[in-house]
Amino acid sequence: MQVQTYLNFDGRCEEAIGFYRDALGAQVDMLMRMKDNPEPPKPGTFPPGTGDKVMHAAFRIGDTTLMASDSYCTGKAVFQGFSLSIAARDEAEADRLFARLADGGEVRMPLARTFFSPRFGMVTDRFGVSWMVLVRQ
Repeated sequence: MQVQTYLNFDGRCEEAIGFYRDALGAQVDMLMRMKDNPEPPKPGTFPPGTGDKVMHAAFRIGDTTLMASDSYCTGKAVFQGFSLSIAARDEAEADRLFARLADGGEVRMPLARTFFSPRFGMVTDRFGVSWMVLVRQ
């Protein structure tokens, strides 16, 4: 069994993937637009003009595959009750990744030494996704 994270960006999926490509080196494995759906949705399912929005995408950050879409394209993405955790190789990489994720976002806990890591911090990125950045000992 495999459990994977599926992020619904409600209209900002392509922008988010581009951000993660620049900030974290994400690699896009697959991206399908609404207009490419082989079974057109029922009328009223999505707002007009959403043909270029992302119906489904899969992208990798390191060894992890994340999936994402624009969902219903409401522009009101809400990410609550979870955080994505990213393990950096060393303190310099943790500092770099944290700064990139914090660009346009909100630092929830600045990077600092903890009993379990020489560097740990929490940040919510500009899309509302919560991240924990740490260096594993």
